[in-house]
Amino acid sequence: MMQSFRFASHLLQRSIPGVALIAMSLMFAVTAGVARAQDSVEPAGPTIEIGESVISDNEIRSRIQTIFREIEGLNRIFVSVSSGVVTLSGQVEEAPLAKKAEDLVSRVAGVVAIENRLTEETAVSERLKPVIGRFESRMQQTLDYLPLILVAALVWLLIGMLGWFVTTRKQPWEWLTPNAFIADLLRQTVWLAFVMFGALMALDILGATAVLGTILGAVGIIGLAIGFAVKDTVENYIASILLSIRQPFQPRDFIALEGMEGFVIRLTSRATILMDIDGNHIRIPNATVFKAKIVNYSRNPERRFSFELGVDADSVLHEALAVCHETLAGLDFVLRDPEPGAWIEKVGDSNVLIGVSGWINQTETDFIKARSEAIRTVKTALEQAGFALPEPIYRLRFDNGVPMPSAGQPETGAKRPADERTSATLKPVPAPDPSHAKTPPPEQVTDTGVDEAVLRKVDDERQQEPGGDLLSEDGKDELGERPKA
Repeated sequence: MMQSFRFASHLLQRSIPGVALIAMSLMFAVTAGVARAQDSVEPAGPTIEIGESVISDNEIRSRIQTIFREIEGLNRIFVSVSSGVVTLSGQVEEAPLAKKAEDLVSRVAGVVAIENRLTEETAVSERLKPVIGRFESRMQQTLDYLPLILVAALVWLLIGMLGWFVTTRKQPWEWLTPNAFIADLLRQTVWLAFVMFGALMALDILGATAVLGTILGAVGIIGLAIGFAVKDTVENYIASILLSIRQPFQPRDFIALEGMEGFVIRLTSRATILMDIDGNHIRIPNATVFKAKIVNYSRNPERRFSFELGVDADSVLHEALAVCHETLAGLDFVLRDPEPGAWIEKVGDSNVLIGVSGWINQTETDFIKARSEAIRTVKTALEQAGFALPEPIYRLRFDNGVPMPSAGQPETGAKRPADERTSATLKPVPAPDPSHAKTPPPEQVTDTGVDEAVLRKVDDERQQEPGGDLLSEDGKDELGERPKA
């Protein structure tokens, strides 16, 4: 064989070029490598012992049975071993026990293979045994922990009572914030902190502080879900906090918002309650109030009223303005400072509109009554001064018109000359001397005092729930001290 290989090599060296020789050498190398790879096979599992190091079947069976007797639920398994092959037979109460038995056997030295023939117990009484056993074990564990649980509960209760005692005192909460609603919210927050601290201490006594993270996570998820469900309620509650801090209005203030007007009754944690001038209740959500444009008519006691009156187009306007000004200045309920005013608003088709304004003290004079009485008084003064109120004026013009024939007369086709035009104009009577204008005597002036009817109803509503208002009555709001007339 060796001689033939040498002869072939010598022949190839003489007859085959160098390139072909290299290719043949690579082919032989690859063939040799594949052959060696096929000859070396890795073992499929642990090495099976032979000779004197082999553990006897009796030792393996004895070791496995000893282990099974120490584990509850495995003591009814029958074990047989032949040439290192372990056969497990019998019944187990639960399927995980069969897997557990197989795992234990696989760790015993000398075991070559495992034949698992275990079946799961189907009898109800046998299946309930492990459940009853676990229940009894947990009940016994609870009884053992009962003294420790009582100590933990006592610590939690003591810390919670301490927090309740601290948060129910008036001080220092009234020092921290003058707003009663914010002070109450701060008390609740501090009391909740005491409760959480007590729970943490109780769990630490029980050695279950790891449970706290799970509880807080669950509470956070539940709180997030509840927050989405009651989004509007939470928004109103937050708005009530901000409104109670800002105090944009006070009880009994007459305000206008969202197209509604009324006297403020109270601000609750959910809504602002008003009473309109007809005695009807208006409840507006605080979220809407916080974002709305609020007009507070009561914050400044001085309020301006205005109205318009028309006079004839041929009137002497500066004299009419003087009459309006003097008449308003002579009314007792109209303030001298700021003084009343009168001006020409606009010129109409047949009249001139005069604007009139005056100021009143709302704490003493009713706005609606004052405006009504001012209109009546100024109108009367203008009429007494000889100024006619405007009347409609119609001017008729006939161009190239043909007179209508009377009954029984034939219709003629004659036309009137273009320059013969008929115009009819209704002219007002000239205004008399305005010096005759007089201010009405005080006994002729209607009572303009503040109407207390609605305000009494507002006070009655507030007395029904004296502690349910988040507004203060100390005369201050978000702009500071209120001005006085």
